[in-house]
Amino acid sequence: QVQLVESGGGLVQAGGSLRLSCAASGQTFSNYAVGWFRQAPGKEREFVSTISRGGGSTSYADSVKGRFTISRDSAKNTVYLQMNSLKPEDTAVYYCAARQGLIRYRASEFDYWGQGTQVTVSS
Repeated sequence: QVQLVESGGGLVQAGGSLRLSCAASGQTFSNYAVGWFRQAPGKEREFVSTISRGGGSTSYADSVKGRFTISRDSAKNTVYLQMNSLKPEDTAVYYCAARQGLIRYRASEFDYWGQGTQVTVSS
């Protein structure tokens, strides 16, 4: 098993930036593909970004492409989500999730989840 803890959320004005972190403990994190998802009030959890075990493959939702960047630091067992040019519609609880094997895009295909971190973007 792997345990995930997100951090870095907060309140930011539109156009600002935040960097989320997903720190892992437990089994070797490099064995896991990692995804970021978000859930706004009254909405379903949606895919944001994902990164492969080695970090060589990444993918983004169209809504964040060009603004968000996912990366991982294997030495620190941490995956990051750099969020730039934030918009009010990015407001949500952001979750990181992990799964062994290849990257996926659906929340149901991830086995381990963090507790989430709130991101609020004011207009």
